[in-house]
Amino acid sequence: MMHLVLQAPGIRHDLIEQAAALVSANRITPLNASAMRLEDIDPAALPEVRQWAAAKHVDIGPLERIRPLHEMKILAMDMDSTLINIECIDEIADMVGKKTEVSAITEAAMRGEITDFSESLRRRVALLQGVAEADLLRVYNERLQLNTGAEKLIRTMKAAGVHVMVVSGGFTFFTEKLRARLGLDSAHANFLEVDHGRLTGRVYGDIVDGNKKAAHLQALAQTLNATPDQRIAVGDGSNDLAMLSHAAYSVAYRAKPVLREAAAFQINYAGLDAILNWFDTKEAIQALRQDK
Repeated sequence: MMHLVLQAPGIRHDLIEQAAALVSANRITPLNASAMRLEDIDPAALPEVRQWAAAKHVDIGPLERIRPLHEMKILAMDMDSTLINIECIDEIADMVGKKTEVSAITEAAMRGEITDFSESLRRRVALLQGVAEADLLRVYNERLQLNTGAEKLIRTMKAAGVHVMVVSGGFTFFTEKLRARLGLDSAHANFLEVDHGRLTGRVYGDIVDGNKKAAHLQALAQTLNATPDQRIAVGDGSNDLAMLSHAAYSVAYRAKPVLREAAAFQINYAGLDAILNWFDTKEAIQALRQDK
């Protein structure tokens, strides 16, 4: 049996009926104001409904079964432009008037046009030489925002006993603040070298590139004995391809085309908490209520 979850902010009833007719759904189950589940659908209709969804700005999630959320063990998330609304390195560069130069390299790397992420990161960080640590704090306080649904997603995942890990090609300055703020179980990112309160333009230690992201997910999965179908991985750029390949629930969030094509799921219009609607969250929600 195949199900299809439809999601969009304030999804209209007529769109739900259109989709239900396309896939010959036997039942429609409301989930919330932004999500509906079409049950017992015709899998052969999925290519047609994908085209329909893209035209109507609706996110779809085809699922063979609705699993209890507590069966999952890992949620691995990218940070920049996934968990948060900005690319931190671009905003740091803006402090020294070099955002245009840095952003151009960032975009090329995200699209997969620059295949050596480590080299692209070193080139960008070199442009940050002389930036004060205080400016990094300004970026965090004044520009960084969580993407819609992030807090609800993480809170509910943790209530279900899922290990929430952020693994980022960005910087520990930001991941550590987010770890404390959101109660993340683990976080991995790059270390910016600082001398007398200013960036030297270098990173030290192993650079967290696409392969390193995948390695962190695999190491955690081994520790937790988590099979691929117990892993959720979320990202937005080519640097996330390897990580997503190790999770059955691979999610492209507002992603570049190269990642959208590779991922099992796409979230282009709904918030990050759309992921929760692919699962049975009753036990997690009950646990959250008890905590209050």
